Amino acid sequence: MARLCQTEGLTEDQSEILKAVHSFVESEILPVATELEHADEYPTDIVEGLKELGVFGLMIPEEYGGLGESLLTYALVVEEIARGWMSVSGVINTHFIVAYLLMHHGTEEQKQKYLPRMATGEVRGSFSMSEPGLGSDVAAIKTKAVRTDEGYEITGQKMWLTNGGSSTLVALLVKTDEGADSVYRNMTTFLVEKEAGFGETAQGVTVPGKIEKMGYKGVDTTELVLEGHRISADQILGGAPGQGFYQMMDGVEVGRVNVAARATGVANRAFELAIAYAQQRETFGKPIVEHQAILFRLAEMATKVEAAHAMMVRSARSKDGGQRNDVEAGMAKYLAAEYCNEVVEASFRIHGGYGYSKEYEIERLYREAAFLLIGEGTADIQKMIIGRAVLKDYRLR
Repeated sequence: MARLCQTEGLTEDQSEILKAVHSFVESEILPVATELEHADEYPTDIVEGLKELGVFGLMIPEEYGGLGESLLTYALVVEEIARGWMSVSGVINTHFIVAYLLMHHGTEEQKQKYLPRMATGEVRGSFSMSEPGLGSDVAAIKTKAVRTDEGYEITGQKMWLTNGGSSTLVALLVKTDEGADSVYRNMTTFLVEKEAGFGETAQGVTVPGKIEKMGYKGVDTTELVLEGHRISADQILGGAPGQGFYQMMDGVEVGRVNVAARATGVANRAFELAIAYAQQRETFGKPIVEHQAILFRLAEMATKVEAAHAMMVRSARSKDGGQRNDVEAGMAKYLAAEYCNEVVEASFRIHGGYGYSKEYEIERLYREAAFLLIGEGTADIQKMIIGRAVLKDYRLR
């Protein structure tokens, strides 16, 4: 058993789930990840395997056909999947955030309509806040839903939808005119149904195509264009307009736990590759792991992996305990993403010239790690959340 990324206090069910996912990663993901990533090919067989394992319904309550597991279980599963290939964990993450939004904010009718089919993977979710002219400044969104006699018409352009092509249900944050003084009270989340694929996927809904990316390949990242998309008021998440911003922020908190888990998984894999290579590669008549400089670098890497894992577990357990975890999730996401990049770069350095070759897995991890610095909020956004919270707690009276 590996020393790193072990979690105390797991139930027998949690341990069995993680054991099954670990076996799947070893046999079905790691052998093909680099080839699929270089080809930017969607991991269809892997996704089908995860459906059979029940991963798409991992946290969905049993009454809706899921496994009813905790956020901690989910985060540990994501950590393991990202260790195999980070893009696959992205397929799961956006789907899960939509399921989470339905579980915690949806009407009973919406839960009955979507959750059982999301648990099996029949319905696949993506969520959308960002737009071409904004990223972290969510209040500046321009996509708007206007009331009509039949419901609403939505017009606008959204950006950076993970699963934008493969999803069939989009949780979409837009502006609505609720007459509120606060811009945040004039935002609403709609549940937009569409077909999987590209082009016009529903009336007034177009997915132009995949965005070409440096890393995070395989998974489809897209724009979403809406031109007079007609939608009924029944598709407002929770049934009441004006709650969208707060609903989305709740979902982003668990998304940040997910990114922390992804970063920890990638860092752990980079460490595994480095310590294996350091024992095989020889210089000056001995394996490079016997050079103190390399040994010290491995020690630093292992410590960072463990610290990231501990922060991620703490943030997941905090949310499972019913507490708001914006600070804990922000800290975990910030630390894990930064450490992931440092650990991956250290592994890259240990590989030397071979690390620059596409034949070695570390080349893929090097490109993937950069995404985690910006996914679900940049480091500066996390620092703002953390800084405001600690200032409030420690302000001089």
